[in-house]
Amino acid sequence: MKCHAEATQRNREPLLVVLREVLPSGKILEIASGTGEHAVFFSRALPACTWQPTDPDDVALASIAAHRAEAGTANLLAPVRLDVHAAAWGAAAENIAAVVCINMIHIAPWSATEALFARARDHLPGGAPLVLYGPYRFHGAFAAASNAYFDARLRAEEPLWGVRDIDDIDELAATLGMRRERLIALPANNHVLVFRCEDSSDCQ
Repeated sequence: MKCHAEATQRNREPLLVVLREVLPSGKILEIASGTGEHAVFFSRALPACTWQPTDPDDVALASIAAHRAEAGTANLLAPVRLDVHAAAWGAAAENIAAVVCINMIHIAPWSATEALFARARDHLPGGAPLVLYGPYRFHGAFAAASNAYFDARLRAEEPLWGVRDIDDIDELAATLGMRRERLIALPANNHVLVFRCEDSSDCQ
C-alpha cells in the first residue's frame, strides 16, 4: 500500500533544516500528507515533535499508514482523514503547536488556501506558525521558467489549480490577522513561507 513520490527524496533535507529552525516542540499538524514519506522522515528527525499526518484521500491514507507501520516511529501518529475545506478540523487539530502544508496549494482550488488559513487561525495558539512549502509567483512573475511551465501544465490539467502568487497569499493572511514572518528560498525554485498571527489574541 506504500506510495512513493520522488520529490520527497529531493526536498526533505533542505526542508528539515528550515523546520528545525521554525517549528516548536509539540504536536505538528500536517495538512495533505500525501504518501506519508515526509511524515516518517520529519518525525524521526524531530523527536521533540509529535507528527499528525492527514489527508482526504483513501489511497494516501493507506500509504501513510503503511509507511508508519514500517517505520515504527513512536512520535508519528496514525493518519487522520481531513479535508482542508471542513468547517472544523476536529480532534486532529486539538492542542497543536504548528501547521505544516507541503506542496498542496498549487494542486487545489484557491478555496483550499482560504480554508487552510482560516482553519489554521482557528486552531493555532497565539504566535504558533503556519508553514507552507512549494513553488510561488512573486508580484505576478515566476521565479524561474520551469515554474511557469509547471503552472501551465497544472492549469491545463485543472483550471482551478496553479502556482499561487505570494501577494495574494499575503493579502489573504492579512484579512485574518496573520503576517508572513519568513520567506526562505530552497532548491528547485521552491520556497518556505512562515505565517503567524500579528496579535496572539487573534488566534484561537
